[in-house]
Amino acid sequence: MSGRNPAPRRSYAGRSAEERRAERRDRLLAAGLELFGTRGYAATSIERLCATASVSTRNFYEEFSGREELLTTLHRGINERAAEAVSAAYAQAADAGFPARVEGAVRAFVTVTASDPRWARIAFVEVIGVSAGLERHRFRWRGQWEDAMLTMVREAAARGEAVDRDHRLTMIAVIGAVNNLVHHWSARDQNVPLDDITAELTHLIVAAVTNP
Repeated sequence: MSGRNPAPRRSYAGRSAEERRAERRDRLLAAGLELFGTRGYAATSIERLCATASVSTRNFYEEFSGREELLTTLHRGINERAAEAVSAAYAQAADAGFPARVEGAVRAFVTVTASDPRWARIAFVEVIGVSAGLERHRFRWRGQWEDAMLTMVREAAARGEAVDRDHRLTMIAVIGAVNNLVHHWSARDQNVPLDDITAELTHLIVAAVTNP
């Protein structure tokens, strides 16, 4: 979201007010990623965010209504990047078999969401139970992931590669398993090769939709 108050249009040290404001916003996002992703949302105050980002409290409220909006923005950003990566990987493997298409999509998702443990913590842990509004935001994204996976499965069923039935409950279960395994790997077990995580999740998804 854009800031709450318009920035004055003047330059300082060769940078416009808009450029300086964008830099402050980027610093706040970086501070949110670091602090929410390591200390946790509940343990991070606005004052700590501002100190880490080297901005004033007034500058913070020009960009965000509070900590929750900053967390929501970070969560939205990681999901948007993951969705773009998954879509691109799936499209690139369009002519391959179903397991190969799933493998490409899974690898893209894991790479974006879990290669940095801070992103994984924000994506899968810190957003849970914060508020009713953030829960609605989180479930909207969960619904979008369900729809995306169902589209892939329906395409596979049309090709004769998957069982033709209603897989929505299956996808809800699969998403829970994927999220938990990705978070576990990112937070605790990165000595396990990424290829192994990708292979296990691919096997899980393919088995879930190809068995009657």
